[in-house]
Amino acid sequence: MSLDRLNKEQRKAATQIEGPILILAGAGSGKTSTMTERIAYMVDNGISKYNILAVTFTNKAAKEMRERVESLVGNIDGMWITTFHSMCLRMLKKDPSKVGYGNNFLIYDTTDQKTLVKGILKDKQLSEKEFPVRGILSTISHCKENILSPKKYLSENEDNYREKLIAEVYAEYEKRLKSNNAMDFDDLLLNGWKLLDENDDVLEEYRRRFRYVMVDEYQDTNYLQYLIVKMLAEEHQNICVVGDDDQCIYQWRGADITNILDFEKDFPSAKVIKLQQNYRSVGNILAGAHSVIENNRQRKRKKLWTDKEDGDKIRYYRAETERDEARYVAQEIENLHVGEGFEWNDFAILYRTNAQSRTFERYLMDRGIPYRILSGMRYYDRKELKDMIAYMRMIINPKDDISLKRVINEPKRGIGPKTLANLEHLASGMGMSMMEALLNGVGLSAFKGKTLDAVRDFTDVVRLISDQQDNLTVSQIYDELLVRTGYVKMLENEATVEAEGRLENLMEFKTEIADYEREISQSGGTSELGDFMEKLALMAEVDNHDETQDAVVLMTMHSSKGLEFPVVFLPGLEDGIFPGSRAMEDNSKMEEERRLCYVAMTRAKKRLFLVSAAVRTQYGRTDYTRESQFLRELDPKLIDGDAIYRPRSSQGIGVSTGSRDGFAVNRPSKPFDMLKYAKESTKLNAAAQRGGSDFHRGDMVNHTKFGNGLVIEEDERTLTVMFDSVGKKKLAKGIAHLKKA
Repeated sequence: MSLDRLNKEQRKAATQIEGPILILAGAGSGKTSTMTERIAYMVDNGISKYNILAVTFTNKAAKEMRERVESLVGNIDGMWITTFHSMCLRMLKKDPSKVGYGNNFLIYDTTDQKTLVKGILKDKQLSEKEFPVRGILSTISHCKENILSPKKYLSENEDNYREKLIAEVYAEYEKRLKSNNAMDFDDLLLNGWKLLDENDDVLEEYRRRFRYVMVDEYQDTNYLQYLIVKMLAEEHQNICVVGDDDQCIYQWRGADITNILDFEKDFPSAKVIKLQQNYRSVGNILAGAHSVIENNRQRKRKKLWTDKEDGDKIRYYRAETERDEARYVAQEIENLHVGEGFEWNDFAILYRTNAQSRTFERYLMDRGIPYRILSGMRYYDRKELKDMIAYMRMIINPKDDISLKRVINEPKRGIGPKTLANLEHLASGMGMSMMEALLNGVGLSAFKGKTLDAVRDFTDVVRLISDQQDNLTVSQIYDELLVRTGYVKMLENEATVEAEGRLENLMEFKTEIADYEREISQSGGTSELGDFMEKLALMAEVDNHDETQDAVVLMTMHSSKGLEFPVVFLPGLEDGIFPGSRAMEDNSKMEEERRLCYVAMTRAKKRLFLVSAAVRTQYGRTDYTRESQFLRELDPKLIDGDAIYRPRSSQGIGVSTGSRDGFAVNRPSKPFDMLKYAKESTKLNAAAQRGGSDFHRGDMVNHTKFGNGLVIEEDERTLTVMFDSVGKKKLAKGIAHLKKA
């Protein structure tokens, strides 16, 4: 036993064994040490290892806890230290028949689930474009977490035709799982709950065994996990839950903060112990984080403190643009590395969305600062970026078979490996690339039915944009590809958090293009797709850094939970980015964003830098920004650097409104704002291709690339325009990008 290493409150938590206990463990307060010492204390005081259940969320956390407990008490055979899913699997393997399954049931992984849903969609003749597999699985998962059967889900959506079809897919999915004697990951929790809820003898058996229940990260439990824990602990009431409501940042994936907030209602005799001494951060960082989080209404009252020195004040820099923001961060990292001896891996840049990483990667690369991205991948390595780059390469070079193979089935066009091999063989026999074979029509003979129609559409898009690339800016080519290929629609239909992140990355790439076009314009040149792709290749082909390297860490704020760094930078602190636009319209989401800010700030041990940009180009559009609500909530006495504008209306809780010095600041654009023109243009141009054009001979027009001109000829598909700047150009009506002058 080593209780002497614990502080007064930790020792109190470790030695309080009987009855319900809520341990509110603030960031960096030694939670894991307290929990392991508590288990050791229980064993030392004669409680059987067989009677102890400790549940946490990740296999890594469970493994670490087992190892630490074993180092304190020796052999722990008979004690369950496990995750929720592993616990339920263990119970279900013992009694599968009680929930309608046979012995040796299977656990389907994500790939198995996708295969199952694809088969159902095919049998029901439903298009994967209209009913994306990922989106359906996300809906099914949500239903299972909330104990919504297919029948109940159908009854709640009877008036919605689309949701009714999804309910039918859900019902068939469940039927096929059962016939295959298989469960998916969500079924482990759902069937674990059913096993206890529908079988009194089983529930009584586990209640007799697990007289002492401990749950880590209780603020992250969902509804099913809450029910399972409550059922197991209800009889003996010896339940200890550990967590921090201020660090509940996963509500978007099912976590229910009311589980920890209402613990004392579920167990009225509960004792509350607060671990508030922080061993990680200096005083000013803790005080700053508290000045933000105390604005939340849905929280338990507590305040972290430390016996460390106050340390440096929090630094704030108001950058001119997002490029100035990245320059400042890279410069400060270099200064601290050279001037004060910090190692590269002492630094972390934590951002709200993955799309923000692009500019920082660029400036770190320029300075030769090694970096790595945790819980993610380098900006240009992301699948959606590689897909769109492949489309753009095909526009330049129809001989690029590698790019064609990558995207001919993105979005899905029903093309399997065998069909693709047939096309490749056909093209090879004619001495052509695959794209060339498709463009001249011969390659289309490799396809049939709906697949033929889809490939023909794909080929028409490539042909149209390729023919007109000299008449279009790079950003226009990109917009046309996003819309006409159906790539954006595919992600919109998917309707998952992952898809939303991928869309943000695609829209952020528009900023990369806008930067290029601005540089070219300032030098007096003209933007060309080939030139842009060459510049992009130089940035995109840099090798990944080894994760074991001494390197600056870039990651999202969500991914940083549980980690700590000597120096932390939090960029993008502007309303609309952090907090996000959606949160600014919903107080519950605003409170979760504020908790995320608190988590991000408390990752810093010695230095904390906050940064915002006065003007930000995001998703290809430039906006003036307003400093983040969270900056305005910070105690001014704790901050060095630029002043933070604090309008009177920002005092208090919630979303501040008003203007800055009489100038109403625009809310930053959302990812789809900049696609609006492209989508509307596509509809109008489709009409133009059918002959319904607004442009006629004699019209004065304006072109985004060539400026003013006069329409001198017109036929069903084209317009010939005499431009003041470049002379005569023939433009396709479907993609002309003209306005009447």
